[in-house]
Amino acid sequence: MKFSVAPSFSLSGNIKVAGDKSISHRSVIFGAIAEGVTRVAGILEGEDVIATMNAFRKMGIEIEKQDESGDYLIHGKGLNGLQAPEGPLDMGNSGTAFRLMAGLLCGQPWTTLMTGDESLNQRPMERIITPLSLMGAKIESENGMPPIILNPVDSLTAINYTTPMASAQVKSAVLLAGLNARGRTSVTEHAVTRDHTERMLTGFGYEVDTIENPQGKTLSLEGGGRLFARDIHVPADLSSAAFFMVAALISRDSEILLEKVGINPTRNGVIPVLLRMGADILLENKRTVGGEPIADVRVKSSSLTGCSILKSDVDLAIDEIPVIAVAAACAEGVTRITGAEELRVKESDRIHSVVQGLRALGVEVDEQPDGMTITGGKIHSGSVESYHDHRISMAFAIAGIVACGPVEVLGCENVATSFPGFGDLARSVGIDLQQLE
Repeated sequence: MKFSVAPSFSLSGNIKVAGDKSISHRSVIFGAIAEGVTRVAGILEGEDVIATMNAFRKMGIEIEKQDESGDYLIHGKGLNGLQAPEGPLDMGNSGTAFRLMAGLLCGQPWTTLMTGDESLNQRPMERIITPLSLMGAKIESENGMPPIILNPVDSLTAINYTTPMASAQVKSAVLLAGLNARGRTSVTEHAVTRDHTERMLTGFGYEVDTIENPQGKTLSLEGGGRLFARDIHVPADLSSAAFFMVAALISRDSEILLEKVGINPTRNGVIPVLLRMGADILLENKRTVGGEPIADVRVKSSSLTGCSILKSDVDLAIDEIPVIAVAAACAEGVTRITGAEELRVKESDRIHSVVQGLRALGVEVDEQPDGMTITGGKIHSGSVESYHDHRISMAFAIAGIVACGPVEVLGCENVATSFPGFGDLARSVGIDLQQLE
């Protein structure tokens, strides 16, 4: 599939983007190992989350959708209630689900084969294999990438682990393994990462201790506890909202209100970055729902100016960097992005993907090992390769609305992994976007 986008102006509308992917994955995982029935409202029905649900169905968990409300009911069987799956668990394109579930399943008394699509099977897993092996997990992998085999163990042993990189997925994998470990598992991180796992564990009644100091944060939990079912309301995904935020900022005479967007402070870095660039963004009706802070986000057309985006910014906006780069291409002056080397091991090498896409549209951009330097100016008509990366596809679809002519984005089929209905929602606010097979 490919997108064809023509210049578009005066974007407007009140919209709600798809549910938060990170929270959706975790709601399924924790609902499955809780005792009782967990009701989840607003879950992302993208291919990644569906893969997570199907994996738990293979392990004996009943998951049903309610026709009237659209809510999902997850019939949890407790921490020790999962069954050995028949056949491999295919996690599709989701690195989040793969790493978190490897942590949960590495302490089970059966063999599990975990795999994914072509993209996922090229992503690094040593970052979880190392700490999980220290806990006693028996993991087989060629070259530290999927597929992996989790061999049965009698039990895991708790460890004190310091994450070598800023990664909520590594932190979460170790904590999930700690649920099945003897003793107290601790994870120390020196940079802020998404805290959805510890928030949700606490919400399910599992005690997580947190010690913060100027050097970082240590989380710890005791193995062998119990989780209890609860109702979850998944907020709109800030990463998905970011595409429409940038769309409103760079197009003329535009105003968009994005409803019920998650603004968790451990992942809302896109907002302060855009504000530094001169964005007219207002957070309205702030409140907390299900333990997660949310707000309605009003965005208006703005004259943007380039800025420096450092590692501390990237850590809180890792998924939004592709669309921030599009905003930088429309800004006056130079934007320098550094400390973003983690982007090279996402669904594509996102530093290279963004640089190549911007160059294809006539933008002056230099590639560095850990980022890029973008000189703002005109975006020209052209054809962009997305490398089958959903965030690259959507970022350059947004670039097309201010181009001098039509922009074609190739390889967009994976958009459904994180944002089903992106095309329809884009058209609803006035973006001239066509999806072509």
